[in-house]
Amino acid sequence: MTPEQLQKLWDAGRLAALAGPAASDQQALAAAIGPDGLGPLQERWGPGVVLGSGGSTGGRRWCLQPLAHLQASASATGPWLEGLGLDPASCLQLNPLPLHHVSGLLPWVRAQQWGAGHQRLDPAWLRDPALLAAAAPLDPGRPALLSLVPTQLQRLLAAAEGVAWLQRLALIWVGGAPLPPALAERARLAGLRLAPCYGATETAAMVCALAPDAFLAGASGCGVPLADVELRLGAEQAVEVRCERLSPGWLEAGRLQPLQRTADGWWRSGDAGRLGPAGLELLGRLDGAIHSGGETVFPELLEQRLTQLAQAAGLPLQALLLLPIDDPDWGQRLVALVRPGSPQQGWQELQLALQQLCDCWPPAERPCRWLLCPELAPAELGKWQRNRWRAWVDQLKTVQVVSPASVDVEPV
Repeated sequence: MTPEQLQKLWDAGRLAALAGPAASDQQALAAAIGPDGLGPLQERWGPGVVLGSGGSTGGRRWCLQPLAHLQASASATGPWLEGLGLDPASCLQLNPLPLHHVSGLLPWVRAQQWGAGHQRLDPAWLRDPALLAAAAPLDPGRPALLSLVPTQLQRLLAAAEGVAWLQRLALIWVGGAPLPPALAERARLAGLRLAPCYGATETAAMVCALAPDAFLAGASGCGVPLADVELRLGAEQAVEVRCERLSPGWLEAGRLQPLQRTADGWWRSGDAGRLGPAGLELLGRLDGAIHSGGETVFPELLEQRLTQLAQAAGLPLQALLLLPIDDPDWGQRLVALVRPGSPQQGWQELQLALQQLCDCWPPAERPCRWLLCPELAPAELGKWQRNRWRAWVDQLKTVQVVSPASVDVEPV
């Protein structure tokens, strides 16, 4: 579906069901809507969308978001830009993300709400920075805004043409997945005006963002809440959100399942975080956290840390994923899936080097097994399908175990 087709549906007061091109996504959406279609929801909520939530751990849901909520999100982002000295109506929204992703939908809604320009970028251009620079030249007299996921940013930073193109942007929102510290530092060294942000399909996209000047000064995290949003930390350091644009719920076999929230309106997200001087800092997915030897461990943070150490050491590491396995003494331990930089590079040498990098970590944080996984890669937009890779681990009949010095440690 194109933005123009979507706009026609909204003008007619209709809901639009958006899914990716994969047959599995189309089938899952159809099953969620059910045989009666979207008519009853249209009568209650008016125009809007039904689209998939992130599904990074396999719990994909098909959320309803009325158009009024999407417009409220766009309206809240406008004053935030004005605080940076940018006039939203004068900006050009560049959009390389798919319309069925909430972060690809909102640039179009913002442009419509602000009376600003909107330009689609072919995702293939972001894999070829020289082509991007030629296909999407930037007008120095018009501020350009871009939304990216970390994977796209990394590709562009790998080429001089990509860096030069990014340097001409007034603002680069980065979200959808954790921003690795090493990638953030490369962006700072290039002087890129990054604004790491946090949001969800359930919140109609962005609820907080870090100002580019704060990012360039070395601040980490996702910044402070937008004007229409409240944030707090609940049990287990869960990020909780209260705002008027929370999704009414998600569809399951034709029925709307209400979004669970407290009596006073707080919705508990699936993310853990902490509130620092610069705002929200994410720790990782709560459903991805493990309890090992009495300690709570967030594998995503450890993946970032180990990847950064490997890059600094010049190790040929292409991808890394840490997953839990059951352990009778510890409760759970971590296993590391590793994809080397090329098939020709020695696995034993790389395994030993990675093990040595985390030998000084607390015992609960050290992987107890290292598995060679040449096909390891994230899914669309850089998200890891952790359930898929857990199943891959479960199917293995033999595994390689690290030396006893790294394994035989008593749990706390």
